[in-house]
Amino acid sequence: MKSFDVPVHYRSPLITAIKQQRKTDDRMKKDFSPTQLSLGNVNIYLARHFGFCYGVENAIEIAFRAVNENKDKRVYLLSEMIHNPGVNADLQSMGVQFMMDTKGRMLMEWDELNSDDIVIIPAFGTTVEIEEKLKEKGISPERYETTCPFVEKVWNRAEQIGKKGYTIVVHGKPRHEETRATFSHSKENAPTVVVKDMEQAEHLARYITGELPAEQFYVDFKWQHSEGFDVTKDLERIGVVNQTTMLASETQGIADYLKQVMIEHHSLAAEQIAERFADTRDTLCYATNDNQSAVMGMLAQEADLAIVIGGYNSSNTSHLVELCEQKMPTYFVKNESCLLDENLISHFDLHSGEEKTTENYLPAKRPLSIMVTSGASCPDALVEGVVNRIAELTGKEAELKQVVSEWVE
Repeated sequence: MKSFDVPVHYRSPLITAIKQQRKTDDRMKKDFSPTQLSLGNVNIYLARHFGFCYGVENAIEIAFRAVNENKDKRVYLLSEMIHNPGVNADLQSMGVQFMMDTKGRMLMEWDELNSDDIVIIPAFGTTVEIEEKLKEKGISPERYETTCPFVEKVWNRAEQIGKKGYTIVVHGKPRHEETRATFSHSKENAPTVVVKDMEQAEHLARYITGELPAEQFYVDFKWQHSEGFDVTKDLERIGVVNQTTMLASETQGIADYLKQVMIEHHSLAAEQIAERFADTRDTLCYATNDNQSAVMGMLAQEADLAIVIGGYNSSNTSHLVELCEQKMPTYFVKNESCLLDENLISHFDLHSGEEKTTENYLPAKRPLSIMVTSGASCPDALVEGVVNRIAELTGKEAELKQVVSEWVE
């Protein structure tokens, strides 16, 4: 796989050495067991896969290149390039300005742009409408486009099946940048509707079967369907694609469920399924799959708590938190500074949507086992920072130094 030019301060000698060794030992990526860092009676388990994915490293390389190549011009990002506060802050410190927030609200006026300005398209991609606005301003959206290739793969697949007469069902968070972009590109070629979870998929099925009156659809799925969507016709043939940062198992579960609904509603034989339902399993993101599988492999071990590192608005990171929460106390942190001391931790609560402080998060018992992983937009340096902080708080700095010397020659 291509190697990217990413700022060195995002790297970690320890994490790089561990990842390289695991890759060498398991090139087919069949072993999802964690890496154990033994610090005497304190054990840290690192997930098999975590941190920057192909799409994120690609985006970082392009964004930093855009700044360095245009020091005499104004450089803008449509919105956060990736959902990591440190990376976005680094770009802002270099003079990059954000045009809108993550919900798509403008932070400036379109009239402020001119043809000499540089606009970077974030890794999530953008809508067809915004691309057209940029072109009207004389700005090429393709020049510094960091859209993840796997997001584009979803768009291409949606276009392919849309042109074959299928309606597109997008599994994603309706207000997320990537979902907005995927929805925009999909509706260019096919009627499109967004479902945010299995509950909404089940609700959509009641319109497929005619159990609910058609007119109610436009209330229940307001702002989640393409213009002119005809619920009486456009659910006859469907295919499911995803926001690539969603739980892969949930996307597949929704696809399998809706496929079965179509089979039963239309009394389909096995050889007839493709007439009503398009196979889109190839749109699931490899990095999302790997990171989630690695968490499941990590959770096969016994541990006292889990720490998940990433931006608090990161969709893929939030799903890793959800997986860990099913097994043990889990703390979602943005960096090592959140581990305030051995008694207090500042972390993000997915359920309340707020940052909170929790006491007695670090058990005094020994032996102590801690699971650690991070999202796809989290630099490895932050993971090493958390590992260092754990060692400091548990009095295991000497033991960690020895472990590092064994990994990093």
